[in-house]
Amino acid sequence: MAFWDASTIGQNLQGRASVAAQSGAILVINSGSSSVKFALFAAHQQLPRLNSGALEQIGLVHGRFYLKDSTGKTLFEQEPVLENHKAALKLLIKAVKQQLAGRPLCAVGHRVVHGGADCDCPLPMTRELETRLQWLIPLAPLHLPHNLAGLAAVRELQPDLPQIACFDTAFHHSLPRIAKLTTLPREFQDAGIQRYGFHGLSYEYVVDALRKDGVDVEHERIVVAHLGNGASLCALRNGRSVETTMGFSTLAGLMMGTRSGDVDPGAVLHLLTAKGMSADEVQKLLYERSGLHGVSGISSDMRELLSRRDDPAAREAIDLFCYRARQHLGALTTALGGLDRFVFTGGMGANAPEIRSRICEGLSYLGITLDSKANGAGAKTISAPGAALTVQALLSDEEYMIARHVLRVTTGQLAKVEA
Repeated sequence: MAFWDASTIGQNLQGRASVAAQSGAILVINSGSSSVKFALFAAHQQLPRLNSGALEQIGLVHGRFYLKDSTGKTLFEQEPVLENHKAALKLLIKAVKQQLAGRPLCAVGHRVVHGGADCDCPLPMTRELETRLQWLIPLAPLHLPHNLAGLAAVRELQPDLPQIACFDTAFHHSLPRIAKLTTLPREFQDAGIQRYGFHGLSYEYVVDALRKDGVDVEHERIVVAHLGNGASLCALRNGRSVETTMGFSTLAGLMMGTRSGDVDPGAVLHLLTAKGMSADEVQKLLYERSGLHGVSGISSDMRELLSRRDDPAAREAIDLFCYRARQHLGALTTALGGLDRFVFTGGMGANAPEIRSRICEGLSYLGITLDSKANGAGAKTISAPGAALTVQALLSDEEYMIARHVLRVTTGQLAKVEA
């Protein structure tokens, strides 16, 4: 059975949801170009994390496969040959079943970077949905092919296992129409060229975490900065996205590890015409050779650049990243009419106090003043006592959000079947 129709989905989810109550598990997968990150959660309301890990260097001579328990202790680390995503996932599913020791694997949730204009919530994979996602590959060429490869590999290995696609764009469906528009002629907007926004699973987790901490997200004006190898900012009102720095593609907005961020379109035209570069060459330049790596000529990893800050090129790349982040933060405050809370997340945002400090420099006019000791110690709240605006650093958990969506979808499908 390669794909499911609606009735088959309901039947599979009904059976597996009833088994889930007997301590089954949900597998969460994030498939990249040469890696598969994963996490395993117990399939009940609290969703405790059981294991996590990754299969890395897929397609290379020496792969890497490691598994950690819920405390972060390494259970094993291997160096298998991982020819492709199917081989990697075959090894993963075998290891997961060994870890579950006879307990059922109920469903798989996938991070899917782009869902297009029609996918505003997590969806079970169907033939129609997979076809629609194939058409979206040009909008996220670095991510979507590998997301779909993960879905296809699991389907081939275990065709009866329900798979749920969770979209990074879905959170931004709340963007006002004016924020979705580009300045191209209207017929292009009608053809799907609009601003979508990304990193939605991360932003959704932050909103949920703030709400659990007692923050009045429905009334505060909040900006969240997701800073990692990919980077973006999002303005939140009533806990919903009203503006974000990424737009039609994952290229726009902030400068990133290897991606350019905003570039004058005239510069792109110049590369195509005066410099004679092909469209493929320009795409590779913007997605893979720019950003921190391109400006520094050293690395796309901010940790390495910080360790080499005495190098003028490394220092300039750091300066430019922080400068652009300040620019975009100021722009997002206009969409909110002010700012009450600024939250850092993502691998860099949650773990790089120097970058947080550098971004917040000179922003006292917004009410941003950091407590240097709290920031350096990695405290959750890093703004100075009595500051007009709260600044926080939180590590988001996109895998948990995906597992929660999978649980909700399977529970909803079960309710429909039983009705």
